[in-house]
Amino acid sequence: MNDLKQRTKQFAVRVIKLTENLPNGRVGDVLGRQLLRSGTSVAANYRSACRARSAADFQSKMGIVEEEADESALWLELVTESGQMPAEKTAALLAEANELTAIAVASIRTSRTNSRTKKN
Repeated sequence: MNDLKQRTKQFAVRVIKLTENLPNGRVGDVLGRQLLRSGTSVAANYRSACRARSAADFQSKMGIVEEEADESALWLELVTESGQMPAEKTAALLAEANELTAIAVASIRTSRTNSRTKKN
């Protein structure tokens, strides 16, 4: 759990640094603001999930982590495809966004399975 807390926080820091390096202008500002919001939200919502009061609460909060990580991937793709930043500068962060999305999905599935097992 602590490893993923640190990993999501590092993701947020990397997003912050990347957005600071986007070019000034309307497109860079809008994409940067959206990426900054979703990228930092991954860490904040994962921390919240760690404090969940029930399995259902955990699953709900991890659903938000999943959505925000996936949304971050979209903004990173748009940053690259719109020419705001070269792919070599966004590729590692995009890969991490996709991995965090997959981890969130797997965590939700595991939690659901465990909840069903406990009921039986």
